[in-house]
Amino acid sequence: MVSEWRAWGARFYIVLLRFSWYTWFIYNIYFILFSNRKSAMYSVISVFGIIVLAFFLYSVLSVRNIEEPSYIVIDKKNGYEIRKYDSYIIAQTRIIGASTRSTATNQGFSIIADYIFGNNTKRQSVAMTAPVNTQEVGYEKIAMTVPVNTERGENTRSYTVSFVMPRSHTLKTLPLPNNAQVQLVQVPERTVAVKRFSWSNTEQTFLQKEEELLKELQRDGVRVVGPINVARYNPPWTLPFMLRNELQIPVQ
Repeated sequence: MVSEWRAWGARFYIVLLRFSWYTWFIYNIYFILFSNRKSAMYSVISVFGIIVLAFFLYSVLSVRNIEEPSYIVIDKKNGYEIRKYDSYIIAQTRIIGASTRSTATNQGFSIIADYIFGNNTKRQSVAMTAPVNTQEVGYEKIAMTVPVNTERGENTRSYTVSFVMPRSHTLKTLPLPNNAQVQLVQVPERTVAVKRFSWSNTEQTFLQKEEELLKELQRDGVRVVGPINVARYNPPWTLPFMLRNELQIPVQ
């Protein structure tokens, strides 16, 4: 039920933004035609400010109380930190042939969202958590990923996309997916290096930050033992400076 309300809230917010845009457009056409330029300029600024404020508030409120995987920070380095995550359950799917992480994430998100919104054996909604992880893997293998992961592989590009399930559930209590593309997996405790960044969700940014993180780990003598995961914590309409993106990579 919680996830359904969030889904409806997101739809309502998009409708509200569209209404605000049309209102802004009509309002300013009126002022341009029937008022002076100074008044028109003030109207543009004021309405634009309201729209930006609406984006800001929803960027904060939409993720304020969303559950995240439990972890502790065991070390802070120059450019990244080391976390130890408790075991958790993910619902994951595999996407083959996507050209970028973002494409894979969008396709995988729809498949798993269908499961948590009720397309399961109990017709039961499962609460949404954060982040969404995307991990690119080789064509011949499926990697364990957290939570919606994208990792670059050696062969045809394939990705695993996953959501973390709420801590209140176990593999026994979670409803089984009706769609065979969705699997429930228990991820064991793990130690990961994490690099956090904002402003951009582009493939170029992910590759740049990935290169930076790998160089930093090599500099500090930290051993990498798994593929890189891209974790996104915000809905796509979040203001760029409020985005929370992370690169996560298993280490020893």
